[in-house]
Formats: sequence, structure tokens, C-alpha cells
Amino acid sequence: QVQLVESGGGLVQAGGSLRLSCAASGRTISTWALGWFRQAPGKEREFVAGINRGGSATSYEDSVKGRFTISRDNAKNTLYLQMNSLKPEDTAVYYCAAKTDFLNSAFVTAAVSAWNYWGQGTQVTVSS
Repeated sequence: QVQLVESGGGLVQAGGSLRLSCAASGRTISTWALGWFRQAPGKEREFVAGINRGGSATSYEDSVKGRFTISRDNAKNTLYLQMNSLKPEDTAVYYCAAKTDFLNSAFVTAAVSAWNYWGQGTQVTVSS
């Protein structure tokens, strides 16, 4: 059974940094596309960043470009999100997600419905 477990969230001041991790168990992540999403109170879940199964392609939501970096370590079965220059509007629950279909995992997709495994989320709060 596939499990995704996020960690690394917390409270940080504006301008600070956090590094989120997502540890996968049950199967190797090497053939999966992986992504980060976030959901703020009263808002829909939105795409933040994604990386395809080969790691050759990444995609970012416009507001985080240049501040966030997604990476993966297949040997550790772990996905990361380095978040720098954090802003109060980055406050949300952050979720990691996996897209395991082999053909579709060559691409990064922003649509929530395209991802079939989800973690439980980790809270990120940025104070002003």
C-alpha cells in the first residue's frame, strides 16, 4: 500500500525558509511524477510545483517561481520542496502527491484530479 508522509512544515517569519519533505513507502517513486499542492482556508487546493518521473521536467505555479525548488531523491524515496523568501500568502496546508501511471508520469499536470496518491498534509504558516 502506498503511503506519502509530509514533514518540515511550521511557523516562519516572512522572508524565511522551510524545506518540506515527502517520504514514500510501499513502492518505489522512481517511475512516478511527483508534485506539491497547497490549500489555504476557504480556498481550493492548488498546484504549487511538480517534477516528472525522470526529473527532466519541473513546473511551478507563477507566484512561487524563483522562490521554491522541487527536487527528488529516488534512492531515498523522498520528494522535497525548498521554500525561500516566504510570504504570508504562502500560508496553507501543503500536500505531496504522486501520479503513478507510467505514461502520464512523463508529464507534470496541475490538475488535482490527475494525481492518484496524496499525503495527509503539513501546515506552513508565514507570519508578517
